[in-house]
Amino acid sequence: MQRIDHLLPWSHLGSERSLSVFRYGAGPRKVYIQASLHADELPGMRTAWELKKRLAELESNGQLQGVIELVPVANPIGLDQHLQGSHMGRFELGSGKNFNRSFVELSAPVAERIGSQLGGDAQANIALIRQTMGQVLDELPAPASQLEALHRLLLRHACEADITLDLHCDFDAAIHIYALPQHWPQWRSLAARLKAGVALLCEDSGGSSFDESCSSPWLRLARMFPEAAIPPANLATTLELGSMGDTRVDQAQANCEAILGFLAEQGFISGEWPKAPEECCEGMPFEGTEYLFAPHHGVVSFLRDAGEWVERGDALFEVVDPLNDHVTTVRAGTSGVLFAIDRGRYTQPGIWQAKVAGREPIRAGKLIND
Repeated sequence: MQRIDHLLPWSHLGSERSLSVFRYGAGPRKVYIQASLHADELPGMRTAWELKKRLAELESNGQLQGVIELVPVANPIGLDQHLQGSHMGRFELGSGKNFNRSFVELSAPVAERIGSQLGGDAQANIALIRQTMGQVLDELPAPASQLEALHRLLLRHACEADITLDLHCDFDAAIHIYALPQHWPQWRSLAARLKAGVALLCEDSGGSSFDESCSSPWLRLARMFPEAAIPPANLATTLELGSMGDTRVDQAQANCEAILGFLAEQGFISGEWPKAPEECCEGMPFEGTEYLFAPHHGVVSFLRDAGEWVERGDALFEVVDPLNDHVTTVRAGTSGVLFAIDRGRYTQPGIWQAKVAGREPIRAGKLIND
């Protein structure tokens, strides 16, 4: 195992932050795994520690068949943000920016540099594109903030990967995944191993999130150069490992073994591993996800649990205004999986309270919430 510590620039006087990458194995193929880019989403970090131990064991036994890079703490900036006892890990406090938005878009600058060099050899194209992605990132102007530097480092490590896993969670949620629809057949095994409740599929959710910044450039380049052989060479996903409180030892170990079993299936780990369960969740269009909001201020009482299937018209939660005795029942507008609910119990209009993944598209444009 090799530990790589990247010092982040723009540290305040008397302090410094670093990003630590743990690299296991060797070979031309690579997996990249990071945890807690939203720094207050800790199930991924706990799972990463289980992975850290198991990868060291597998490496010592000679079972790794490629490189696996692990970043257990992907956001040291957000990990340090606390306000009156509350962890504020989703947005950088100084700028208000979401830590998982606005990553560098690589397809356009890569196309400008190498379009004429692409041909019919898929493996040669993959190598050239990955090399050029690294060069584009390395030659950007000096980062103007720690956040910008962090983004570049994370993407620099992931842009060379065959498989990229970004470990997150939601407030109160079933395990679910975000991925490109073209990749869903390959992700079914991992979703089944994790016992995920739903997969949300979309090419461009509108936020330039980390996973799409790794996988989408390959689709875009293939469309820009239809005569060239450009496969989708970075299989990237956001894994939402349930709820924010899902850090129990048994949960982290189960997540770890599910991920390792999937990587073994993909040829990165040798040995005997359990087969993926036959039963698997549905892959649904992200455009079919309904966000439900409260129509007025009040206390929220949820009537259904995250992970349940609900039908259109089912009551999901009540909003109670105790001063004016105003009670509103909010019902599902689509049938699907109630995959996430908010952690707050006092709400106001404009703040989502529940998310239902349906089979039929009902939205367009920017799909991802801030």
